[in-house]
Amino acid sequence: MTTLVPDELLTPTEAARVTKLSVSTLKDRRLKKTGPPFIKLSPGRGGRIRYRRRDLDEWLASAQRSAG
Repeated sequence: MTTLVPDELLTPTEAARVTKLSVSTLKDRRLKKTGPPFIKLSPGRGGRIRYRRRDLDEWLASAQRSAG
């Protein structure tokens, strides 16, 4: 059984698994500023990106729509 840690930092690959989006879709949404909040651990284009589990959960919840 996996324990979810709200402040756990996830790689883009791990975040893609959580959100059911591809890594490239997450990157595209990051660049368009329409994706979940992220942390850039180092400067420049090759900077390491991480996502907090809690931020992903909140972003997914905010995108939820009801039918009708």
